[in-house]
Amino acid sequence: MLRITMTADADLQHYASGGRAAAPVAMRTRVADLVVLTKPRIAVMALFTVAAGYWLGAGAGSDARVLFHTLLGAGLVAAGGSALNQVYERRTDARMKRTAKRPLPAGRITVEQAAVFGAVTSGIGLAYLMGTVSPAATLAAAVTLVSYVLIYTPLKTVTAWNTVVGAVPGALPPVIGWCAARGWDGAEGATALFLVLFVWQLPHFLAIAWMYRADYAGAGLQMLPGTDPTGRRTAAVMVLTAAALLPVGLMAVWVGLAGWVYAVGATLLGVMFVRKTLGFARDRSDRQAKRVLRASLVYLPGVLALLLIDALLLK
Repeated sequence: MLRITMTADADLQHYASGGRAAAPVAMRTRVADLVVLTKPRIAVMALFTVAAGYWLGAGAGSDARVLFHTLLGAGLVAAGGSALNQVYERRTDARMKRTAKRPLPAGRITVEQAAVFGAVTSGIGLAYLMGTVSPAATLAAAVTLVSYVLIYTPLKTVTAWNTVVGAVPGALPPVIGWCAARGWDGAEGATALFLVLFVWQLPHFLAIAWMYRADYAGAGLQMLPGTDPTGRRTAAVMVLTAAALLPVGLMAVWVGLAGWVYAVGATLLGVMFVRKTLGFARDRSDRQAKRVLRASLVYLPGVLALLLIDALLLK
C-alpha cells in the first residue's frame, strides 16, 4: 500500500542540499518542476500508444474529438501517476545520480505539493475520461494508475522481478485507446496490442537496469542485473523475451488487425532486436546494453507504425 508521509524528510534534505533549506523559487521554476514531475518524455510515448490503440480500434470510424478527449484524459492520468510515483520514490531518487536533481529529492517541491498535484491531476483525468469517452476506457486508465503507483512502485525495493509487474501498467495505454474506440468489444485486438507492449518492455528495461545497475543497487532498488554480477541471467531473459516478440508480434495478424506487410516488417524488426540481445549475451557490457536499448526504441515505434499503415491504409 502506498504510504505518503506529509512531513519534512531530514535524510532527503541531507542528500538534496546538505541540510540547507531550499530557497524560494519563482513561479516559472515551480511550473517547470511540476512538468518534470509528469515525466513528459515517457508520457509522450505512452500517449502515442494510446492514439495507436484508438486508431486501430476505430478504423475508418475514427473521430478526432473522441481521440482528443482520450489523449487529454489519459495524459492527465499519466501525469498524476508519474507525480505520485516520484512522491513514493523520493528517497531512492535522492540516492541516484540520474535522479537526484528531480524536484522532490532536490527540495524544490514539497511532498505535500507533489502528492496533491498527483492525486488531483490523475483524479481529474479519470473523471474527464468517464464524462467524455467511455467506462471501459476509464477502467483501463484506473487499472493502469493503481497497478503503477500502488503495486509496481513499492515492489521495486522488494523483488528483482518487479519489472514483470511494471510491464502491466506499461502495456495498458493502447488498451485505453482501444476501449475509447470500441468500448468492451474486440478484446482480442486489445489483447494483441497489450502483449506486444508487455513483452517488449522486459528486454527494454533490463538494458536500462544493466547500464545503471550500480546506481540502482546503491539506492536499494531490487533489479535483476543488481543480483546477477555476471549478467548471464539478465542476458538469458533479454534473449528469450526479445525472441518471444516474434510470435507475439504476429498475433495482430492472427486476430485480423493487419496483413502480410505488417507480418514481414514486424518479423524483420523482431530479428533485428533478437540479434542485439544476442550481442549482449556474448559481451555483457554497457556498450552492448545500450545497443539493445536503441534497438528497442526502433522496434516499438516501427511495429506500431507498420500496424497503422497496414490496418488503415492497405486494407
